[in-house]
Amino acid sequence: MSFKNKIIKNAVLVFAASLAITACQKLDRPKLGDYAKDASPPGGPLKFYAAFDGTTSNTLMNAVDSIRANFPSVNPLASVDGVKGKAVQGNGTQAIKYPSANDFKGVTSCTISMWLNNAVNTNTELLFSLASKDYWHESAAFLLLEHATPTKCQLKFALEDHWVEYIDNFNKPLFDGNWHHLAFTYDETTSTVKVYFDGTEVPTPASAAGNFAGLGKLTLGNATNLVVGGWNKHAGLSGPTDSWISGFTGKMDQFRMYGKVLTATEIQALYNSKQ
Repeated sequence: MSFKNKIIKNAVLVFAASLAITACQKLDRPKLGDYAKDASPPGGPLKFYAAFDGTTSNTLMNAVDSIRANFPSVNPLASVDGVKGKAVQGNGTQAIKYPSANDFKGVTSCTISMWLNNAVNTNTELLFSLASKDYWHESAAFLLLEHATPTKCQLKFALEDHWVEYIDNFNKPLFDGNWHHLAFTYDETTSTVKVYFDGTEVPTPASAAGNFAGLGKLTLGNATNLVVGGWNKHAGLSGPTDSWISGFTGKMDQFRMYGKVLTATEIQALYNSKQ
């Protein structure tokens, strides 16, 4: 090939490359802001969320937390139809154990909510526990239900050894065999707990009005495992092992833990949308 022909060939190659680059530059690309955003990103107010919606043969996958893909280390509970998608069926003797509740242990105020479906029974049932050796029962937070009838029950919600108790006067049909929504908020600025049933606040008993006085900011920094569907003993963790302590025997769905106080409107929205 002559020197002149080489120059012509090189010029053609440069021109072709220039066209290719120009064409690539003219391609339309979506801006970063056009991509769909995660509605509940890690580090946001929703710290832990298990929808229990998995339909696989892998029980760990069926109970994964959606915020940080936090898989349970143990899930012995069966998958059943829920209030929205799937749910888990408690068996009274075993519970789901998670390594943690993500960064919930760093919150200073909170909201915990869930959907429940259970029939009347004589058990004293523990529904969840945030394990921590800082407290005498080795649980920084838990929910207990007992003395059930179709129209009322005892309800005890504990947070850092402070309690709100409805002694046979939680006059709501929590054990009527239908799905119901429960939510609990704790506000560090007022050191008060509010309880909601099916989207509506339930007045706190006068006997419990001062039980959280002076608590202020939560200090959950030493919390470890999260137990869902029972208490510590049902997940093989240390803590009380009394025979009267039963795990939950009903169905549970949409378990959520927030690092903020949800408003009454926000809790009503969870109920309305079955979240």
